[in-house]
Amino acid sequence: METKHDNLNPQQSLEIISDMINQVKGNIRSSSFYFLLWGWVITFCNVGMYYFFKYTEYQRQAPLVWTLCIPAWIITMIYASRQEKKAGVVTHLDRISMWLWIGMAITIFPSWIFGEKINWMVNAIVLMPIGMATFLSGIIIRFRPLILGGITFWIAGTLCYIVGPIEQYLVGAIAMVFGYLVPGYLLKKSNQ
Repeated sequence: METKHDNLNPQQSLEIISDMINQVKGNIRSSSFYFLLWGWVITFCNVGMYYFFKYTEYQRQAPLVWTLCIPAWIITMIYASRQEKKAGVVTHLDRISMWLWIGMAITIFPSWIFGEKINWMVNAIVLMPIGMATFLSGIIIRFRPLILGGITFWIAGTLCYIVGPIEQYLVGAIAMVFGYLVPGYLLKKSNQ
């Protein structure tokens, strides 16, 4: 069966691809919300872990700060659902981006569940896939601050193997500031 797209000339094909990329850019750029939400939540959790391990006697309770991720995850799901309805058009690249981030979350989730088995040295493991997802998101929308944010996460993840167990939380917090928050605010600003 022949469709109207079967007889496209090269110029029309490039226009369709360009429109699709611009739609994805618009959809992803409007999602600076995610980088800001998760940047603040994870920064706070890292600083909380550092504080509990460094300055209190409640080290066993320290990982409870990560329960802040539960409401953040719920907020993320509600916001994503509303954004999808609002956008109207969900492109193939939107789906790829969505599954990239879902895959990243699935990859790092066991680190949080079994963190105690590795003395809560999760940042060394977690920052690498976060870096990949951030870097690729930057490539998809051609937004240099996200690309640099991804590289920041890779460097910070590597650094976490070198620093002490408590200092890795400071490295993680700093990585979140430069990997999510700075690009997130720049992304938000580029939408205005």
